[in-house]
Amino acid sequence: MRRRTHTRIRAGAAVAIALAALMSGCTIEPDGGADGKPPPGAGDGGTVLAVKIDNVGPARPQTGIDAADVVYVEQVEAGLSRLMAIFASHVPDVIGPVRSARETDLELLRQFDDPVLAFSGAQSKLLPLIADARLRARPPGKAPGAAYYRGGGKAAPHDLFLRPAALKAAPSAGGLASTGFRFGPRPAGGTPETRRTVRFPAARFTFDWVEYEGRWRIAMDGERARTSAGKELSASTVVVQYVKIRESRFHDRSGNVSPFSETVGSGTARVLRDGRAYDARWKRPTAEDGTEFTTADGAALPFAKGQVWVVYAKA
Repeated sequence: MRRRTHTRIRAGAAVAIALAALMSGCTIEPDGGADGKPPPGAGDGGTVLAVKIDNVGPARPQTGIDAADVVYVEQVEAGLSRLMAIFASHVPDVIGPVRSARETDLELLRQFDDPVLAFSGAQSKLLPLIADARLRARPPGKAPGAAYYRGGGKAAPHDLFLRPAALKAAPSAGGLASTGFRFGPRPAGGTPETRRTVRFPAARFTFDWVEYEGRWRIAMDGERARTSAGKELSASTVVVQYVKIRESRFHDRSGNVSPFSETVGSGTARVLRDGRAYDARWKRPTAEDGTEFTTADGAALPFAKGQVWVVYAKA
């Protein structure tokens, strides 16, 4: 039984509805699951579609991530980065390039009531954990034949794209209720900040505040990030969440050990919104809980309405 209470879900549902008003959405029809299992948590907070996105140089520019409600940035092997985009309010026609899942994703996704995970595969010893996880796994082979295709003018393995409508997953804004995020007017305090760079061993992200546009423009590895259609990537709120990053039990084909980012627990964060930076505390008591962000005096720290980027930086 899920430990999250219906009271908490109802409180968060108003937040998710506010997100839905920010952008026009398209929904896709529900599915009982190709594996015959009932959707985990169905009827609680709703469904989200999580897609693992390739983020090395040859994979850029990506497609569809500008429509995500939340983009999580994770460290992977060799100090590189990978994205997990969460779609609930709006689902684009195409998303990608799609790449493989990691153990970090399983813990992260346990906060959602009914997550559908689109990914291209995983390390063989991780596959049983994915099969047992409370999510609907939809990689190639477990998804309808029309869901994935290769193209985009990219070389393999950076050329796998997803047509999310084919998954019939029915994401909805209510699925965001369990994140723990709160949205609202800019809080008092904070310090003026117009640029923040976060570095991984072999990747870096820079967020520049553009006052006249009211957003944080994103650069990756020193180059301005854009979609395949030429749209600049940006965020309304950026969360630099400091977490313990340790070695997992898994590694890639080259023998590089996969990092595991611990997203359950507590720690510090830097929240960027409206051209200001706020020192924050984060708390996620269990994997079934969302992550709460508070100011130094313990008050909830609201985010600006719009797309949220969460970067898991090493504590």
